[in-house]
Amino acid sequence: MATSLKHRERPVGLWRVDRLFSHSGSGIGRLLRFNASGSLALLWLVAALVVALGWGQAFATEPVLGGSKTVESGGAGGSESQGANSQLEHCDATMGTMAVEEDPTAPWYGQLAQYKLGSTIPVLRLLIQQSNCFVVVERGGAMRNMMQERSLQQSGEMREGSNFGKGQIAAADYTMSPTITFSQKGTGGVGGAIGAVGGIFGRAAGAIAGGVKTNEASTVLLLIDNRSGVQLAAATGSAKNMDFSLFGGMAGGGAAGGVGGYTDTPEGKILTAAFMDSYNQLVKVVRNYKAQSVAGGLGTGGRLGVQGGQTPASKGLGTN
Repeated sequence: MATSLKHRERPVGLWRVDRLFSHSGSGIGRLLRFNASGSLALLWLVAALVVALGWGQAFATEPVLGGSKTVESGGAGGSESQGANSQLEHCDATMGTMAVEEDPTAPWYGQLAQYKLGSTIPVLRLLIQQSNCFVVVERGGAMRNMMQERSLQQSGEMREGSNFGKGQIAAADYTMSPTITFSQKGTGGVGGAIGAVGGIFGRAAGAIAGGVKTNEASTVLLLIDNRSGVQLAAATGSAKNMDFSLFGGMAGGGAAGGVGGYTDTPEGKILTAAFMDSYNQLVKVVRNYKAQSVAGGLGTGGRLGVQGGQTPASKGLGTN
């Protein structure tokens, strides 16, 4: 391996690759004996070869439509959807109209900026419409445009027959409120024993293993009845993935220097998966929804009466 290290700046010839594989006592031989099976070992091997042999040129492929696979995909039009994730819950009949509203003053909302993420509402609205469980109504920024058109109608500037008169906006039966309860990048790593392989392959494999991290996210969705203000349902969801940042850990680590390649999995993909999990759990519980009931009537004082109170429960104290 000393010869290969010494001449790593020279053009790589086939004889060098053959030589690396022919020596059973070399670093690559020890790496193969350390873990001769599994795709992770293969990734380490390929990346270590890139570092050891000096293949550092960057390259890129042509863009491919639909080539970036994410948890949410496709589209929706009315009750029909195309390309929806097969794991997304689907309803044969809708259960009402829904608006999605998030709290921009919440701490979790402010933290989205560090991941270069914006509002969660567009993703949630896509999931909701693809599921066909609710009809989404606009209550966000586009509402200003809706009202602007009505103002133009009232001013007399619109063409005759534009039909932006009163009484056409659909009511939102429910509001969905999202919350991110936990989001963490790089919560775990792999690689303690890999560095023991030794040599440049050991160091390269150790750097790669150090770049294998676990990303996690947890979310909550609340479903509110807009007429009564009653919370109808709540559901939590989570998602986790292994993040293979193969070359990022090598810069300054004694290998052949940083090389362009894989980077951290975008936090947005993890959050989307967690929200899909939350939404699936919410749909499952509302399919079998049974309204809560309170003796004496909902919102009329409850069953925990106080002596001298005026609620039905309070007036009933001492009568049982």
